[in-house]
Parts: sequence; C-alpha cells; structure tokens
Amino acid sequence: MTDDAQTHEAPGIFNSKTRPQSANDEISNFEKVNYLEVTRHQHDQRLDNFLLNRLKGLPKPHIYKMIRSDEVRVNNKRCKPHDRVHREDVVRIAPVQLATREKPIISTEFANSLLARVVYEDEGMLVLNKPSGIAVHGGSGLNFGVIEAMREVTGKKYLELIHRIDKDTSGLLMISKKRSALKALQQHLIDKTIQKHYLCLVKGQPAINTQRIDAPLLRYTVASGERRVKVDTQDPQSKESQTDIIVHGRFMINNLPVSLLEAKPLTGRTHQIRVHLAHIGHAILGDDKYNVHDKTGVHRLCLHAWRLDIPGYEPIIAPLPDDIAALLPEDVELPSV
Repeated sequence: MTDDAQTHEAPGIFNSKTRPQSANDEISNFEKVNYLEVTRHQHDQRLDNFLLNRLKGLPKPHIYKMIRSDEVRVNNKRCKPHDRVHREDVVRIAPVQLATREKPIISTEFANSLLARVVYEDEGMLVLNKPSGIAVHGGSGLNFGVIEAMREVTGKKYLELIHRIDKDTSGLLMISKKRSALKALQQHLIDKTIQKHYLCLVKGQPAINTQRIDAPLLRYTVASGERRVKVDTQDPQSKESQTDIIVHGRFMINNLPVSLLEAKPLTGRTHQIRVHLAHIGHAILGDDKYNVHDKTGVHRLCLHAWRLDIPGYEPIIAPLPDDIAALLPEDVELPSV
C-alpha cells in the first residue's frame, strides 16, 4: 500500500462509501467530520502536533479541548494529546470552526526573500537564515509563520520544523524535508550532539572572557497571559540549564558600555540565553521582555543564531545581520568558523 492509498476500511468507522483521506492532503471542508489516514510522514508524531499541522489557525488550547471532549478519535478510540499516531491509523476529527481557513497570501517579494535565505539544503533538510520579527509558525493571531510560508512557496507537502527559535531572534532554523531526517536530527538535539552558537550584543562588559552560566529556569505566565521564564533555584519545577559564553569585543554604544558575546546553550530551554544573560547583569540589547530599561536606543533583539555544528555536516553559518553588524566598531572582529 502506498502512503496515499485510501483502500482499507477500519471496522466500525466507515461504511462502503466512506474512505479516509490521506493526512498528506489539506482538509478541504472543516464543517463536516473528517477522517485522516496517517502516512509515513506523520508516523510516530504526537497527536497534538499532528492536529496542529492539520488544523492551522486553531489555538492549541482548543485542540486540547477537542481531544478531552472526545471530538478526536484514533481508530475509533478515545485518545490523549501525548498519544502517538502510527502509519495507517485513522484519525477522526469532528466539525470545527477555524480562526482562519484561508491559505496564507504570500507576496512574490516575500517568497523570493525567504527562498534566498536558504543557506543549506540536501535531500533531507534545509536550513534557513530566518529574519528577525517573523514567527517560525502561525498561531496566536498570526495567519502564518516561516514554516507555513515555506510550504506554500516551495509547494512541498512535507516540511516540518526540527526546532524553534524566538520570533525576534534571527538566524539558523532547521526544517526537515523527510520524516527520517526529522527524527534523526531531533534525536541529536535530545542527545545534545548538535551545538548551536549564537552571537549577541549585551549591556555592560563582563570582567572575564569565558564563563559558564549554570542556573535553573522556571517557566511562568504573567497576568496578560504572556509566557515568561526566570531563574529559580527553589521551585522543584525549575529545569537545569547551562549556557557557555565567550566575550569577543567590548565597546560603547551611545556612551554606554556593551559587549559582543558568543553564547552556546548546553540545554535547550525557552528563552534560555536571554534569561541567563539578564541574570548575570548583561541582558541582551533590544530585549523587550528581559531588558525593559535598555537605554542604548537599539530597537531589535540583538540575538542571532549564527552557527550550527551537526555530526556528519560541515559547520553551517548565517552571517550577522546588517542591522546588528552596523553597531560594531571596525576593530571588533567576529569569531572565525
């Protein structure tokens, strides 16, 4: 049977006139019950992630509510968000009203700019030099993010994020073109055998050139509902977190001392670099969450995913963006590869 075959019938779900559609294909009518057959591209995905990719525009809490309310079933059985779907499973989705059902309208100029930002590509993966200010995926009021735009402009049915970076962070973003590449590279991330290198501008000038920040991080939500992270050594929910930093230059911006740092996260926590640097008194310039009293006049988050070291690959590099590079004095040298 091919991935897109729709010839088998799951007992108790279909009649002779009802067949599941391939989960590779977009849902055309959300106002009716939809039956999706899992293909090799979605094999072993968590159910919540499977649904997020097929119900674009629907907030994650709504998807969880649908699962709890038995509006989603796998092979005619109740399920939980963390359950895994497998090839040839049939997922039943009750009628749903999406916040947005239209395909994202991608301008030719924006499409070409994204494609021009691909810095590496092979048969299993592409790596994009993401611009600052664009989310990696849609949701929370956004019609689309980088991944939706890349699917649209490339015409590829299967493109999946291997990892995420913050909306206002620029730089290297890995996107899989095959399920096998996704699983292999995510396993590298789990095993901590991929090293990410970030370049950032921070307030102040560290006294030493190298140090390791070892401080546990706790996620929490502010009154507005926005997600934040803080260092917390007491809460048992805090997660162990380490970041290595190297100082590459000390100089002044608007008569204020600043530094160019390279940050290498050894763990992969939300906002890790931003919170760790703020914790030691060297918050990132332009950070509206963790450096709210920034007086340098910099208007973008000066954090750039600069280099990826992946086993079996040559180092992958995204040059420092022009708007950050323009802030550096001529005598400050960027680190060599």
